[in-house]
Amino acid sequence: MATALVDFFNEKPVPFDRLVLPEDYRPSEDEDFMCDRHRAYFLKKLREWKEAIIEESRHTMAQLQVDSLREPDIADRASSETDWGIELRTRDRQRKLIAKIDCAVRRLYEGEYGYCEVTGDPISLARLEARPIATMTLEAQERHERIEKISRDD
Repeated sequence: MATALVDFFNEKPVPFDRLVLPEDYRPSEDEDFMCDRHRAYFLKKLREWKEAIIEESRHTMAQLQVDSLREPDIADRASSETDWGIELRTRDRQRKLIAKIDCAVRRLYEGEYGYCEVTGDPISLARLEARPIATMTLEAQERHERIEKISRDD
């Protein structure tokens, strides 16, 4: 019986970025860490996240072009400007998030994804599920934040 990782015609392994996973697939601790199925799952998750952010951004830009800030009442205009300022700051944060998503995708292709950039240990699947752009294990992240806090307090 052929597996999902083998091409039926010439028995060559299918690259992880071309794997089609079942809709209900979730990475499991029972599988080898960052096997092709894990990598395909997280690649799909990252791509969908990025596309959702881009779509939201398109919607914001379209709304900015439609809505005018020419409110007759000065208080209404100030309120509208504040709302759009908040929205634009959110989009800027999401622009930075897209850069982090792109870095995570690059790490997937380079085989570095899922491993802590500080210790080299595997990052838990639960952490990656919750934060797919994580680059450190929870312990390394906590240590980093403690050091950062101490540096700020000085």
